[in-house]
Amino acid sequence: METQATPVEPRGTLLLADDDTSFRQRLALTLGRRGFTVTAAASFAEARELIPQLKPDFAVLDLRLGDGNGLDLVSELRRVRPDTRIVILTGYGNLATAVAAVKEGATDYLAKPADPEDIVNALLAPEGGKPEPPAEPMSADRVRWEHIQRVYELCDRNVSETARRLKMHRRTLQRILAKRSPR
Repeated sequence: METQATPVEPRGTLLLADDDTSFRQRLALTLGRRGFTVTAAASFAEARELIPQLKPDFAVLDLRLGDGNGLDLVSELRRVRPDTRIVILTGYGNLATAVAAVKEGATDYLAKPADPEDIVNALLAPEGGKPEPPAEPMSADRVRWEHIQRVYELCDRNVSETARRLKMHRRTLQRILAKRSPR
């Protein structure tokens, strides 16, 4: 017996800017399945070029792009289309950048690794309203594991450099990397 996929309601155009290729591709695919028409950019320059043509309904921007700052894209999006719903993602979150993102006009600010459902909820939250808290937030072990994986990738999978940056012993890091991800 063949099952038919439930059609997804079209939600509008979305600009996704992130310099992490695998994360960008996975998120673009997931958001596309949720009804967004996704245009992905790998750099600040590429995203900046797309903004006037696309005039997106939504945007998901990485705070630190290799060639620029995602916060600068927020003001450009606001100039082109003031009602764009914007979510800033970052692996380097802190209170100061969260406040700056919201002051620039971002709708929400989420720390990586952000669950796609949390991103969708933030994008679709009513104006002035807060998105629902996640039904099943990541465990502390999972957040730690994701952070270690991200730093490991940023260090080009160099165990010694990753251990140095995380301020942990290399053998401890090797044991963590050898294990499966926690739930």
